[in-house]
Amino acid sequence: MSSAGEGLSRPLPEQVRLHVVELASQILGSMPAASVPLPLKGIAKFDPRKRARLGGAPIAAQLETDKKFRELVAETLTAGWPELVASLAEGTVPPAAEPVMVAAAAYLTRPPGWADMVEAARADLEQSAAAAEGSAQEQTVSRLREQLAGQKTAAKEESERLREQLKTSRSEVSDLRRRLHDARERAKAAEARAAAAQEMADEARAAALSAGSTVESELRRLRERLADAERQLESTRRAAREGRSVEDTKVRMLLDALQDAAAGLRRELALPSGIHRPADSVASVAPGRQGVQAVPARALADDDPALLDQLLALPQIHLIVDGYNVTKTGYGTFTLADQRSRLLTGLGALYAQTRTELTCVFDGAELNGPVPVSAPRGVRVLFSAPNQIADDLIRQLVRAEPAGRAVAVVSSDREVAESVRRMGARPVPSVLLLRRLGRA
Repeated sequence: MSSAGEGLSRPLPEQVRLHVVELASQILGSMPAASVPLPLKGIAKFDPRKRARLGGAPIAAQLETDKKFRELVAETLTAGWPELVASLAEGTVPPAAEPVMVAAAAYLTRPPGWADMVEAARADLEQSAAAAEGSAQEQTVSRLREQLAGQKTAAKEESERLREQLKTSRSEVSDLRRRLHDARERAKAAEARAAAAQEMADEARAAALSAGSTVESELRRLRERLADAERQLESTRRAAREGRSVEDTKVRMLLDALQDAAAGLRRELALPSGIHRPADSVASVAPGRQGVQAVPARALADDDPALLDQLLALPQIHLIVDGYNVTKTGYGTFTLADQRSRLLTGLGALYAQTRTELTCVFDGAELNGPVPVSAPRGVRVLFSAPNQIADDLIRQLVRAEPAGRAVAVVSSDREVAESVRRMGARPVPSVLLLRRLGRA
């Protein structure tokens, strides 16, 4: 075979080693148990499909160190490839032989120059691997070039598509900006029209409210006049049925006032009832009679009871009292029933002292029905109708009196005071009556 000093400077090529281990594993399974090398006895029991894979390293080491086992494997190879083994023994490598088989046969049979044969086979294998790797790399490069070309084409197409989309998007954005500008202009115009319409609506509302207030005031005044006319008509009809008229009543009232004034004057002057003096026949302008407007008030405070005393001293004076205005000024913490009772009690005492015509008016607009009131002797108690306030009833009472009769209205309501003053009556603050009743 070969000399003992000949050997490999490098391990067998992996393909050669695998082929040699495969041949040895096949022979190992057919060897008698006594002939199996001791290190490989356990491997010989492996399944043939697993023997070369699981025992590859021990088998290769055994082949390298156990000449007898290697020669046994070489004999099997020689039986299978006799021409190849003979050519290698002669130092000739068949040109058509596979490098793996050549290296495996040379390694196992160990002919002269076997190490060079293994190295030559290694070079052939490496050259084939390099050529195969180069071919694979060329194929890979070709495939990558094809992929790159395809990607360039796809990128170009995608770029063209994106350019078209960008162009379309820019056109759409320009159109949207134009629409947005138009919409903003329309919105501004609509806001301006809305502001103008709102301003016109506000002006119209203010005009309507003003007109409504004026119409309501005029309607209220006309209703009052209509109500007064209706009440006067009813009073006239009632007086006609009784055989006398409202004018007769007013004339009779004035006549009674004149008689009382004349009687008082006669008593003060101690004049006989039927005397006439020469001076009485001289034509002249007589001084005015004392009335509610002639009572001096500048020297007295508005809350001085002496002012009310002077008014009560006038002949046939009619004192009209705004009931709740007085009670809420003097004792507003009481219930309405207690307020009415206390005021009427005081007015009864005042009548007993002065014998003055007293009329007390209460607001009945919010009452659900008639209120039972025990009026004291000499005090007339009136409630306004459900659709009427006490202020209107007081004005009607003042209008009903004949011109020239002394009438005083007790109320701290400025509107009531001004209206009765224009009709010839004398307004009196509520506190004045309260102090007069407290003094009594």
